[in-house]
Amino acid sequence: MERVNALGRRKSAVARVYVGDGTGKITINKRDISDYFPSAILQYVVRQPLNTVDAVEKYDIVVNLKGGGFTGQSQALRLAIARALVKINAEDKKALRAEGFITRDSRVVERKKPGQPKARRRFQFSKR
Repeated sequence: MERVNALGRRKSAVARVYVGDGTGKITINKRDISDYFPSAILQYVVRQPLNTVDAVEKYDIVVNLKGGGFTGQSQALRLAIARALVKINAEDKKALRAEGFITRDSRVVERKKPGQPKARRRFQFSKR
């Protein structure tokens, strides 16, 4: 099998993923996953689609990640891996969709408006 690529986004984070046959090694920006995401929870989030389709030690994954914070990056990576797994085997799509890994989370930070301190917060109002 040649390498399959996919893209995942979340907030302002973008994950480009290249999935090929291997032993389950995940490399993010030329660093190991345990170096890039020291938190076990974020590592778990990244591996969720692989656990769902029992492919944890089937593929080597090379990732180019940029933008956003670590939570957004991990969720963008989860989406990208799920999309790549669907490209490899279309029968996995139903299981991955049921877990919610195929759906792009479109929520992004609302812009700040002029004349206000934040996006929705108004300056304090006083009649007197």
